[in-house]
Amino acid sequence: MSIQSNLNTIKESLPEHVTLVAVSKTKPVSDLLQAYEAGQRIFGENKIQEMTEKWEQMPKDIQWHMIGHVQSNKVKFMAPFVSLIHGVDSLKLLQEINKQALKNNRTIDCLLQIYIAEEESKFGLDENELNELLTSVEFKELKNIRILGLMGMATFTENQNQIKKEFTHLKSIFDSIQTLKTENCELNTISMGMSGDYQLAIECGSTMVRIGSSIFGGR
Repeated sequence: MSIQSNLNTIKESLPEHVTLVAVSKTKPVSDLLQAYEAGQRIFGENKIQEMTEKWEQMPKDIQWHMIGHVQSNKVKFMAPFVSLIHGVDSLKLLQEINKQALKNNRTIDCLLQIYIAEEESKFGLDENELNELLTSVEFKELKNIRILGLMGMATFTENQNQIKKEFTHLKSIFDSIQTLKTENCELNTISMGMSGDYQLAIECGSTMVRIGSSIFGGR
């Protein structure tokens, strides 16, 4: 199967309101260009250095999504071009993104990462931390970021009921913060679901899925 036919098959299965992020980490630019030729314009990377190198080489109408865990000291490298940062899990990181966005005279869109899995290895905010962050004075002062919604990763398990429970939990948190809209907070995106579980995620309310291996093949 070619990258193009994989992409077309997945796109046909997605409802109109769901955005496809093609997870292109570790893949060569030649693979990304095949996806680009097939009409894909949103790519997700998890290392800032790799994403920056690809951004330099590829057409400029691509939206680059940072889907990996972000270290504050690396934000400056992607601030000129990144479209959406998925894994924001602290006020400190938001403040750094805001600072670098200001230097580049732009507003950077972000998703707040919520901890929904049962594994200790996952990053994210819990519900209380999320509410504290969104209602804090410090958050309202950030004029160069915009929170578009939430992101979460389910436990790595075959147990569909557990995954469904975690996705449903994220959707309920998303619904519960709808009243908190501020100038820098427009909640319209729930990013959850990857190659193995994106159909279930969509059933549970996802509006953005991150798919890599089903497009580009395994590692």
